[in-house]
Amino acid sequence: MSNLNVSKTNEDAAPKNLLEAAPLPSNSTVTSRPEVPSVSASAVLGESSSMPKGTPICRGYDFSQFQQQQQQQSSSSFDALDAIMKSMCTTGFQATNVALAIERINEMRAWRLSDQTWKEGDDEDLRPPSIRSKIRTRIFMSYTSNQISCGQREVLRFLVQHRMVDVIVTTAGGIEEDLIKTFEPTFMGDFHLKGRELRKSGINRIGNLLIPNSNYCRFEDWMAPLLHRMHDEQDQSYKEWMIQQSNQKDGGDSPLTPPKPWTPSKFIHRLGKEINDESSVLYWAYKHDIPIFCPALTDGSVGDMIYFHSYKRPGFLLDIAADIRGINDLAVQSHKTGQIILGGGLVKHHTCNANLMRNGADYSVFINTAQEFDGSDSGASPDEAVSWGKIRIDAKPVKVCADASIVFPLIVSQTFAKNVKEWEKNHVGTTCWID
Repeated sequence: MSNLNVSKTNEDAAPKNLLEAAPLPSNSTVTSRPEVPSVSASAVLGESSSMPKGTPICRGYDFSQFQQQQQQQSSSSFDALDAIMKSMCTTGFQATNVALAIERINEMRAWRLSDQTWKEGDDEDLRPPSIRSKIRTRIFMSYTSNQISCGQREVLRFLVQHRMVDVIVTTAGGIEEDLIKTFEPTFMGDFHLKGRELRKSGINRIGNLLIPNSNYCRFEDWMAPLLHRMHDEQDQSYKEWMIQQSNQKDGGDSPLTPPKPWTPSKFIHRLGKEINDESSVLYWAYKHDIPIFCPALTDGSVGDMIYFHSYKRPGFLLDIAADIRGINDLAVQSHKTGQIILGGGLVKHHTCNANLMRNGADYSVFINTAQEFDGSDSGASPDEAVSWGKIRIDAKPVKVCADASIVFPLIVSQTFAKNVKEWEKNHVGTTCWID
C-alpha cells in the first residue's frame, strides 16, 4: 500500500480532502463559484466543443399540434402517419434507423444508370442516355418464414403483385405457409398457451398464432398428386432424351444435352402456377416471373411431402447447384443491387453471399432483433458484412433492431406504397441488366 501514499512535500500532489480543493480562477470558463470544488467543476461542467453547423436537433412528433393541423388542412391533404414517420428521422434510437431505412429503400428504387456519367472505358452500348435511364437497381427481398405466418404476408404479396422486387429469398416455411393460407386460415392465439395442451388438441403454435394440424393435411392432399405429376414430367423428359440419344447415328451428331432436373426455384415457380390464388405470394411471383430461391426447401412441410413421396416412388430430383448459379448470376449481372432482409439465418446469408459475387450490395436494409455478441450471422452488423465484401465499402447500410412485423409495414407505407401508379408507369421498359 506504500505506493499509494502521497508525499506532503510534493506540491503537485492532490489534496487529501477534495472538498478543500481551491476554487477555479475567477476567469475560468467553467465556473468561478468558490463553493464548487475545482475537480468537480472540471469533471461536471467542462467545456464542450461546438456542434458542426447543420447538425440535426433531436425532436419527435408534437401531438399537441395534431388537432390544429387537422383543422387547418383537409383530411385528404393531411396524413398523420406521414407526419409521424417523417419525424422519426430526428426522434433518435431505432426510430431514426427506421427513417434511414426508408431513405435507403427510396434511393435504391429511384436509382438509374443515367445517374452516373458515362466515361471512357465503359461499355459503348450503355452510352446513350435513353438506355441508361432504363437501367435500374435489382432488388433482393428476403424474409424468414414467420413473416408469411403472420400478417406480413399481405404486405409482401403487395410488393410482388406490383413487381416492386426482382428476386426473393425465403425458407421452406415461407413457401408452404403461403400455400397453406390459401386453403385454411391461421388463427390468433397467445404467447402463453401451453404446448402440452395444444399438442393434445392437434394445434401448432407460432408465437401468438395458431395453426391446426388439419391445415397441413389439406396441404398434403393438394401437394401429393402434384408431386407425382412433376415426377412424371421429370421421367418423361429423360425417356425422350434417351430415345433421341439412341436414334443418333454412330459418329454422327454430338451427344444431346441431358434434360435439366427440377431446381428448388423451378419447383416453387410451378407451385405458384398450380395454386392459382391471388392471395398468394407464390402466385404473383409465378405471374411476373420473379424467381424465389429457397436453398432449404426440404426443411419443413414440403420436405415432409418429398420424404413421404420417396417411399412410394424414389428418384425425384432437385438440383440445388443450378439455383446457386442462378442467384449468383442475378447478382453479378446487375449494375446496382439492393437487399432488404427481414430476419436472419439462411435468408440473410444466402442473399448477402450472392452479392459478395459482385463485391457487395450497393444498398442494404437489415431488420431483425438478433445481436452480434455471439458471433452469429443473424446478428452480424452491416459493417461486418462490409468486411466480407457482401456490402460495398462506400455503401450506407442500415440495420433496424426491431420486430419486422411492426416496422416493415410502416416502412412500406413511406416507400413502395407511395405513388404506385406513377411508379408503375416509370417502371415500364426498365431492366436491371443488358447483355
